[in-house]
Amino acid sequence: MADLRKETAMKERGKVAWLLLIVLIMACGNAIAETIPEVPENLRPPITEKLSLETQAKGVQIYECKAGTSDPARFEWVFKAPEAELFDSTGKKLGSHYAGPTWESVDGSKVAGAVKAQDKGPDAGAIAWLLLTAKATSGNGIFSRVTTIQRLKTSGGKAPAGGCTQAEAGKEIRVPYTATYYFYVVADRP
Repeated sequence: MADLRKETAMKERGKVAWLLLIVLIMACGNAIAETIPEVPENLRPPITEKLSLETQAKGVQIYECKAGTSDPARFEWVFKAPEAELFDSTGKKLGSHYAGPTWESVDGSKVAGAVKAQDKGPDAGAIAWLLLTAKATSGNGIFSRVTTIQRLKTSGGKAPAGGCTQAEAGKEIRVPYTATYYFYVVADRP
């Protein structure tokens, strides 16, 4: 009888262990799902890549007043470059983002990207969400293996809607923005 109770208790502990394992796996999956936001299909990285780094950007989008391409008599704000600092989730500075577009880490590594796709995103007052592919990397550090970049969760950064005047030609404006950048690398094969 004692052996039967012992065997039953062991089976129950085994069931509890399996349930705990399932809960743990689900929790980890949910944590990863919360890290990588839902995005339109055209902004998803290739399935052969994995998330390597998430950064928060705070800076400005720089625009210059220039004659319009379709109507030289009409002046408009034309995007010139970003200028931002990159931080991890604890607020530690990881690097900077500037013209190219280029992301440079404090460890000296860099990645330059080219826009592959964009989506206006959920905030009509913010710059677009982007998917970029790495066109060049350098150095040995956090950006040296990056193959894909996402710019998501944007706030601000749009040029003034009213345009500019001929009297403002050549003038630059700096529009504050924030964004989350996700950097992906090719997943290691098992």
